[in-house]
Amino acid sequence: MTVFDLALRSLRHRTGGFVASFLSMFLGAIVIMSFAAMFDTAGGAGVDAVSEETLITMASVVGGWGLVIVLFAVISTMTLSVRQRAGEMALLKSVGATPFQVGRMIVGETLVVAVAASLLALPLAAGGGWFLLEMLQETGQVADGVGYAFGSAALSIGIGVTLLASVGGAAVAARRAVRMRATEAMTAASIETGRMSRKRVIAAIVFLAAGLNCGILTATLFDGKGIDAMQTAGQASIWFSIGLALLGPVLVRPVTAALAGPLRLVGGAGGYLAVENVRRRTQQMAGALMPIILFTGIATGTLYMQSIENGAPPAAGSSIPPDEAQAIETLNFVVVGMLSVFAAIMVINTLVAATTYRRREFGQQRLVGSTPPQVLGMVGMEGVVLAAAGVLFGSIGSIVTVFPYSLARTGELLPDTTLAIYLGIVSVAATLTLASCLGAARKAIRVPAVQAVAV
Repeated sequence: MTVFDLALRSLRHRTGGFVASFLSMFLGAIVIMSFAAMFDTAGGAGVDAVSEETLITMASVVGGWGLVIVLFAVISTMTLSVRQRAGEMALLKSVGATPFQVGRMIVGETLVVAVAASLLALPLAAGGGWFLLEMLQETGQVADGVGYAFGSAALSIGIGVTLLASVGGAAVAARRAVRMRATEAMTAASIETGRMSRKRVIAAIVFLAAGLNCGILTATLFDGKGIDAMQTAGQASIWFSIGLALLGPVLVRPVTAALAGPLRLVGGAGGYLAVENVRRRTQQMAGALMPIILFTGIATGTLYMQSIENGAPPAAGSSIPPDEAQAIETLNFVVVGMLSVFAAIMVINTLVAATTYRRREFGQQRLVGSTPPQVLGMVGMEGVVLAAAGVLFGSIGSIVTVFPYSLARTGELLPDTTLAIYLGIVSVAATLTLASCLGAARKAIRVPAVQAVAV
């Protein structure tokens, strides 16, 4: 049996285990191809210079940030998937599989899933690009006579990036698994060390530094330049939130420590188990924490930046004409809408995948006396920790956009805007987190306990 045959058999027998990764690739392909279609549309016949510039800007800026988030999401879900299969990887090594063969199997599985996701995404991506063009035309940013095109740019960029991101994510996720010996892999399958690799720490520092640098440039270089400050302010919260998300295994610990007392007091045995589960599964919990941080940080930063701009007086130093302000506002709402919706779906996707995987654990707890409501209570309190950590550090990530932009546009560090925006974002993040955890756990405990343990 070849490695590719083994990958196909693994896909057939573990279809549910690849759902999270498939959804990341599928949604990512839709996002990237929808915006890449603006390149095809801009290159059509009879497109005026203003419309062409708007279309290229939309495709480059929003599509570029979409690419970053999609790549991050694919790597995150692939890492979670490979970590959940640590026991399987260890078993393959114990019966003679080489690290190269295990790595090829993981990459082969991912490649098949990525191809299927890309092809299935084509109809929705074509429709998404058409909707985007309609929106630009309705707001007067693109001429009504511009015809929609979905061609080589959308296909090559969308499918190519999805395949590269997926295979690259699989290679990164499999790297640690294939390097360990069989005995070490068996141990890792049951015990998490909670350690972060040096490369991950370095990457996090780089992203944090990039976000902080954008914030500093906003408050200094673009002071008095009006809406021009969005060039750096908008990037700040994205870079900084990604950096914080990479540090998830470290960040979840202080939040758990702070909430340990109240959770144990309120939840009793369930609260104690919830705290211990989070502490012992920092890597898995960090994987679920990432999209919560991204959703909170990006949505808060972008929406407050636009709110500040809407209430700020015109600036003489701006190089952008006032009549282009609507285009920028639309761009901002498209950015926050696209990235936030994608991040929100990833919150659900990741949490459902992580919680469903624990079916055996829930079965064991029920066999030793825990009732279904007690299991759900434990999972709910774990969700509270994740929601609190995600909202906290996502809010910190948004600060590098909100404060510098407010300082540059109004001269005040604290923006004079409504608190309702923030409360709405926090409510959505908390609701998504708790609903995903409890929904997946409720489905998992429907399986009889003996059957769940035997799986």
